[in-house]
Amino acid sequence: MTDIKSKVQGLEPNVQARNIKQIIKDSGNIYESLNIISKRATQIAVDLKHELHNKLEEFAVSSDTIEEIHENKEQIEISKFYERLPNPVIIATEEYLDGDIHAEYKNKRDFE
Repeated sequence: MTDIKSKVQGLEPNVQARNIKQIIKDSGNIYESLNIISKRATQIAVDLKHELHNKLEEFAVSSDTIEEIHENKEQIEISKFYERLPNPVIIATEEYLDGDIHAEYKNKRDFE
């Protein structure tokens, strides 16, 4: 993963209206463009989830009782940071509109 967290720092986390013509300019088809964005969003979500779980595992304490709850300020800050990140679909849409995503077909004839 190419440090997604640094790329999205200035990105608006709220949903915005987008120009359809700008979205379809590369593919010529809105469904194809949305499919590309959707697949990239899934990749981003999986990467962020793995990264968050790996960071939180460092704080994991094995305990046999459910009643014991340990709060760690660092763990809470890490969780809040990931909660404040924009939705993966917003990130993927921005990447697509910036031209950072390139999609290729294995066999283009199958789709024509």
